Amino acid sequence: MTESRPPVAAVILAAGKGTRMKSDRHKVLHEVAGRPMLLHLLDALGPLAPQRSVVVVGSGRAQVEAAVAPLGIDVATQEPQLGTAHAVLQAESALAGFSGDVLILYGDVPLVRSETMQAMLDRLHAPDAPAAVVLGFRPADTLAYGRVIADADGHIARMVEHKDATEEERACDLCNSGLMAVRAVDLWPLLARVGNANAAGEYYLPDIVMLALADGRAAAVIEAEPWEVAGINSRAELAEVEGAWQARRRLKAMAEGATLRDPATVWFAWDTAIGRDVTIGQNVVFGPGVTIADGAVIHPFCHIEGANVGRADIGPYARLRPGTEIADEARVGNFVETKKARLGRGAKANHLTYLGDAEVGAGSNIGAGTITCNYDGFFKYRTVIGEGAFIGSNSALVAPVRVGAGAIVGAGSVITRDVPADALALARGRQEEIPGRAASFRERQSARKKAGS
Repeated sequence: MTESRPPVAAVILAAGKGTRMKSDRHKVLHEVAGRPMLLHLLDALGPLAPQRSVVVVGSGRAQVEAAVAPLGIDVATQEPQLGTAHAVLQAESALAGFSGDVLILYGDVPLVRSETMQAMLDRLHAPDAPAAVVLGFRPADTLAYGRVIADADGHIARMVEHKDATEEERACDLCNSGLMAVRAVDLWPLLARVGNANAAGEYYLPDIVMLALADGRAAAVIEAEPWEVAGINSRAELAEVEGAWQARRRLKAMAEGATLRDPATVWFAWDTAIGRDVTIGQNVVFGPGVTIADGAVIHPFCHIEGANVGRADIGPYARLRPGTEIADEARVGNFVETKKARLGRGAKANHLTYLGDAEVGAGSNIGAGTITCNYDGFFKYRTVIGEGAFIGSNSALVAPVRVGAGAIVGAGSVITRDVPADALALARGRQEEIPGRAASFRERQSARKKAGS
């Protein structure tokens, strides 16, 4: 937005009942790529620095309010729900005194890009000064979308809802996404004039375009890719949008220098950051908050969330939970789980290990079956393992506890006290042998078995 431009406000419509989702959760709070769809939209709004934003809801106000209140966003209620024009009117009081440009968006159309929103505002301030700018698209199947009848330069002649359209109008493939940019000074007077003489008896937002045209004003349409304005009204549509988002993200990762062994089986979160020359195996899932450094290797069947991974070797079948930090040259092997754990440079936990609330020094080796006992049923405690320490297999480190640098913990030990640096710690029962007892035991049991048969 240039300095000479007026301020921007956003009205986000989210008053639909969402009955097709069959969910107690508000529709716009269902997630795409690990993030509520409403928050995707608000994030895209960010670069435009909106002065005010209002979400218009029907039912489920409390859920939406809890999601957006920390962001300083207002919530208005549309009750009863009498159409999209009526919905936008519910934001008028929240935008009282605002005299800039208003973007009208939809909470269940979450993937519209910042650049597209900006293009709508740019078109609004073109020399012909249209009263409204509509965002159109050309889907493979026009279904029941409203149509935008426009010339080659994008000047709108008319707009019509599918149910009110003629066969000739339905033959047009330029459809209305519902997104719009309008100056506030034009928006509220136009909305006040919208009627409901249509097949559904509702107050349609696109009617403001027809009213402006009747006043001799211009209106314009710009186009977006269909994926950008895909709406979500059901679980099936949610899965379809998710799948399309993942496909684009995989292509982006590979274009930026990552190798995906089987791209269709790798799932990213909205904020996953992948470096160059990273290799990702089959069936890897990234939850939110993951950063993977250049050159890391993620083997198949790993689940990584809230973790920073250096140039390390992870998996297969590793689970890295939030708070995990893996330094360069470290190794986290198969069936290892970490949570709030930091592994220093070159540290290794090769298999069958749980490291929770732990600090593992550089070059340390954690044997198979080792666990940090970090929870007593009430509180969590930390385990610190020094550089170059060796923890033998099947050991339990009962936190809070420290194992010093270079120390060795014998296999099968239960460590409840701190171990000094370079010490050898053994904490297990003494082994005893009774010569011949195994043979006599087998003879006795065999005899009992025969007698019983």
